[in-house]
Amino acid sequence: MLSASANKLSKLKEQAEEYASLIMEELDPENLGYIELWQLEALLLQRDVYINYSRPLSTASVAWSQNLSSFMPKNLFRRLSRSLQCFMLENWQRGWIILLWVIAMASLFAWKFYQYRKNRAAFQVMRYCLPVAKGAGETLKLNMALILLPVCRNTLTWLRSTRARSFIPFDDNINFHKIIAFAIAVGIIVHAGNHLTCDFPRLVNSSPEKFAPLSSDFHGTKPTYKFLLTGAEGVTGILMVILIAISFTLAARRFRRNMVRLPAPFNNLTGFNAFWYSHHLLGLVYLLLLIHGSCLYLAHKWYEKTTWMYISVPLLLYIAERSVRTCRSQHYSVKILKVLVLPGNVISLIMSKPPGFKYKSGQYIFLQCPTISPFEWHPFSITSAPGDDHLSVHIRTVGDWTKELKRVIAEGDDSTSVDHQARLVHIGNLDQRGQPRLFVDGPYGAPAQEYRNYDVLLLVGLGIGATPFISILRDLLNSTKTAEEQMDSNTETSRSEDSQNSFTSSSLTPGDKKKSQRNTNAHFYWVTREPGSFEWFKGVMDEIAEMDQKGQIELHNYLTSVYEEGDARSTLITMVQALNHAKHGVDILSGTRVRTHFARPNWKEVFTKIASKHPYSTVGVFYCGMPMLAKELKVLSHELSHKTSTRFEFHKEYF
Repeated sequence: MLSASANKLSKLKEQAEEYASLIMEELDPENLGYIELWQLEALLLQRDVYINYSRPLSTASVAWSQNLSSFMPKNLFRRLSRSLQCFMLENWQRGWIILLWVIAMASLFAWKFYQYRKNRAAFQVMRYCLPVAKGAGETLKLNMALILLPVCRNTLTWLRSTRARSFIPFDDNINFHKIIAFAIAVGIIVHAGNHLTCDFPRLVNSSPEKFAPLSSDFHGTKPTYKFLLTGAEGVTGILMVILIAISFTLAARRFRRNMVRLPAPFNNLTGFNAFWYSHHLLGLVYLLLLIHGSCLYLAHKWYEKTTWMYISVPLLLYIAERSVRTCRSQHYSVKILKVLVLPGNVISLIMSKPPGFKYKSGQYIFLQCPTISPFEWHPFSITSAPGDDHLSVHIRTVGDWTKELKRVIAEGDDSTSVDHQARLVHIGNLDQRGQPRLFVDGPYGAPAQEYRNYDVLLLVGLGIGATPFISILRDLLNSTKTAEEQMDSNTETSRSEDSQNSFTSSSLTPGDKKKSQRNTNAHFYWVTREPGSFEWFKGVMDEIAEMDQKGQIELHNYLTSVYEEGDARSTLITMVQALNHAKHGVDILSGTRVRTHFARPNWKEVFTKIASKHPYSTVGVFYCGMPMLAKELKVLSHELSHKTSTRFEFHKEYF
């Protein structure tokens, strides 16, 4: 009980007598009723021996086939060359996109600069202020068009399934969106700044002789500074700057994540909702941009007013995307079949699968509950496998919307099954009286959906970040089980060579053959602080352990609230854990067949073991969790790719 208290394991304190009896059973086989201190000391010193009694489900049997030092070039030039080569392999997709974008902006700026530099009349009055402002304005048109593309989720999801994924980094779409936003901010400063502080004053204060060639552009009257600001071009420009400033400010990380504390009533200007609704102001910005671009003073021909040429196609694409989303969400209305209330403020929603709804493991969906808000959509990773006849998500109730969803569901009809433990059971239809309606939008592409493209998988989930990988694990096992059943069926019907060839050609398409050759191994690391978290996927873990007889998937649970293995404060817990796992095959912390490790994983050791076990393979490293761990995993992926024959490709997803 003291060890359980020191490690904040309240569940073990309740079962202390049972585990004390387990120690007595091990050390007192003759039923003397007591043990001596030296026996307990010997038991603790033989910790490693007892741990080896545990089923090898959660440990990797590593053959140290690679001498890591042999892959490190000793020559300084070769090391630098290898590092540069790996850097290029890692970043060439981002590099060519950024390079193309920069070249496009530079070309447009130079073209527009040269065009207005040739306009001698205007140049004599406003000098270089005018061509610089117009050049910046041209880059703004391009960026206002491009910034819509990274947030066209349906288009990106479709492109992920094409060959475009081999040369376009779709995982960085939001980063590219932010880079373009920064370029827009710079463009606004240059464009508006030059107009307001340079060429407008020069135009207003120009001599009659210099202004005469430009008089026809202003109806024969020299404009005042107030006229330039209050005209259609000036008003629309000022309004756009104000709206963009509001939208960009509330989209900043500190505002978006509610890290800025403002006094009432300004406290509503922080948080995700403020970011979401303020971003919709940009719809008005695009309308003002079209007006602004059609009211130019020094351009009169329609083909010289190019704003609509830039933004029309991306804007129509984005509007089409939002329309499809609205129509599809109305079609994908789902019924709640079962609700699992789990420890750690997590609920699992098991819903009916909409007709025609197809998805890949690793993808996510948006959920809307009209009872709470008809406008709010929230993303959640899909935890069911594509072959399941239902759709499931795990939701952690930490925000206003998720807490309200839990409350609304709890107020529903009593016929909804509310369990306190997650189990894989048959799901039947439930009476829906009183249950809230849910709309589903998606599925949408995510980094984890690319898992089929790798020989080996390293899946790392932090807390609730394990959700996208549960679907992947189940899909891998379902595929393996289906393939084995087909093979058994084929063997029973005919053992001849011809029939085997016929089966192979008819039951496996070329794409299936390719898939069957990959993903032979997966390593899943789940790191969490709370022991109750293991209840979230307990049934899934047990099912994987029972189905996976070939060691295809290695499961590793890590509980960070317990002192690391080898610490005196956790030694007795480790011993009891090993004894119970050896005798009953069940872990005392997770309640599954997967043995729980203590503290945080030694990630360098994890990567090294995988590199040694899978030489000359490509390992897809997929991480979902808080950003703090992503940097370490990315660095290790690069480092081990340099030092070993195994190539690690890192993908991250934050929640």
